[in-house]
Amino acid sequence: MHWIASLVFGLIALFWLTHGLRVLYGALHLPRLQNCGVASDEDCASISLLFAARDEEEKLPAALETLSALDYPRLEIIAIDDRSTDATSRILAEHNRKDARLRVVRVNELPKGWLGKPHALQKGYEASSGELLLFTDADVQFLPDTLRRAVSLFHERKLDHLTLLCGLVMKGFWEKLVLTFFAVVFQLSTDPQRVTNPRSRSYVGIGAFQLVRRSVYEAAGTHRKLALEVVDDLKLAKIVREAGGRSCVGVAQEHVTVRWHAGFANIIRGVTKNFFAAAGYRIGLVVAHCVIIFLACLLPFVSIAFLHGSARIFAAIAIAISIVFQGCVGIVMKAGAVYGITQPIGAVVYLYMVFRSTAVTLWQGGVVWRGTFYSLEELRRGQE
Repeated sequence: MHWIASLVFGLIALFWLTHGLRVLYGALHLPRLQNCGVASDEDCASISLLFAARDEEEKLPAALETLSALDYPRLEIIAIDDRSTDATSRILAEHNRKDARLRVVRVNELPKGWLGKPHALQKGYEASSGELLLFTDADVQFLPDTLRRAVSLFHERKLDHLTLLCGLVMKGFWEKLVLTFFAVVFQLSTDPQRVTNPRSRSYVGIGAFQLVRRSVYEAAGTHRKLALEVVDDLKLAKIVREAGGRSCVGVAQEHVTVRWHAGFANIIRGVTKNFFAAAGYRIGLVVAHCVIIFLACLLPFVSIAFLHGSARIFAAIAIAISIVFQGCVGIVMKAGAVYGITQPIGAVVYLYMVFRSTAVTLWQGGVVWRGTFYSLEELRRGQE
């Protein structure tokens, strides 16, 4: 049995020594917006900034204030009011009177065969005119020079698609624990640096910031191709990549910030519709993903006290690298390196979230999003 344990933990250590360290190195060398130049007026291509808002009265005002403060010469801001029933419509109307760059598109009815957000963004695109399209969310906040720096990076690298890892506003131990671990899984799963390699099939799309060349977006099929995609932001990056677009992932930090979900319970509830969707509603893929997370991020921690010889050495190597990995992520996310040692707790919570997302979706026979129920059969058909 000792050789079996040595083999298992040797493979886990090999995973962290090869894939883990390579991904960490790549993540630490992603371009950072704060290091990018500020584009001059003549280098600023026209941008249409688009976001969908449905019942966003709580977070929308602060986000709109930062949009009004954006220093960019050729900018139109298109807000799609997606069937809001709270004060969202009034807030947008009031802001429209203060900022001539803001236009509001109202959606009163959701057509059959569409999810609300992709449909809203499609209507926003149809009303836009910019050479570049910036897809974001109604609760995202920007620094004034964000777009000039992003356009500078966009042109410098001759891109068709730029997405940014935004700064997450996190409060309290549990939010930081869950989100730093989630970031580790995201990095390991997507390997963002590989996105720039034209021979790679990797793609990354972050809903808070996706800057896309209009012509490539149209060639990719627009959001019509994403009509029933719950993880539309990720799949937008995929169809742009499939259309031959050149992509890049950058790090925004304080230039683009968002409070994703407020509180531990809201994070768990908030990803219920996402995790099973990200697996394409395939149970086999969910199981494989959970097994990998368990082996790489949890088993070495819970087993090391019972191991001996080479198996214990391999487990220790895996633990050390994984702690360093998450500690570095914690530093970049401004949570702190101490969250490296919370990895096994984060793994347990993450596995629960994946299980919950899968179980709830199967139990309901679909997902509820923005007040509308979509059957699992319809969602799976939309991914074909």
